[in-house]
Amino acid sequence: MNPVVSWDEVPLFDNEEAEAAFWADNRIELRLMEATVAASSEISESVTITLRIDPRMLARIKRLARSRYLNYQSMIKQWLSERMEQELRERTTENRGSRINP
Repeated sequence: MNPVVSWDEVPLFDNEEAEAAFWADNRIELRLMEATVAASSEISESVTITLRIDPRMLARIKRLARSRYLNYQSMIKQWLSERMEQELRERTTENRGSRINP
């Protein structure tokens, strides 16, 4: 059985059969699970919002979260956090480049 050491290694599945086949040959590395749980517990305060999502997309998100042993809302928050950090890093890099090349 192959250990999954990064969430990037888990593909988006087209159907439940593909997902089942993947998890039949792979397992989540314990350190990845612990890191995910620790990261989600660091949030001390949150605000409730309403977000409208297509029901089919939500079903896929829930399946993906379940395959990662996560609450789907926690996984969405994790995705948003990761994307926000990526955007901020890219913006910082772009700003540094514009200062160098006037």
